Amino acid sequence: MIRQTIEEKLFQAFSPSHLDVQNESYRHNVPAGAESHFKVIVVSEQFTNQRFLARHRSIYSILSAELAGGVHALALHTYTPKEWEGLQDTVLSSPDCRGAGMIA
Repeated sequence: MIRQTIEEKLFQAFSPSHLDVQNESYRHNVPAGAESHFKVIVVSEQFTNQRFLARHRSIYSILSAELAGGVHALALHTYTPKEWEGLQDTVLSSPDCRGAGMIA
C-alpha cells in the first residue's frame, strides 16, 4: 500500500494539521489498481517561512524511496495553517495527464 506508506512518512515528518493523500492513478493510462500518481495536500506549521520549492524538496527527500520505485507523479499542495484557512472550501485540481509513460 504505497498510499498508506506516503501518509505515514509525511505524518511522521511534518506533524500536519491536515493531510490528504489521494491515489489519482485511475486518471492515467496505467494498469488497474496501480499506485503511481498521487495528489498530496499537507498543512503544517513546519512550512512557515519556507518557499514552495523548499517545501516540495523536503517532501521529495522524505519520499525518495517511493519516487525511485513505482511512484511516477506527485501533485503537491503544501500550506501553512494560515494559508490553508482561506482555501478550505476550494477544490484543488491536479493537472491533466500529458500522456508520458502511457502503456500501449
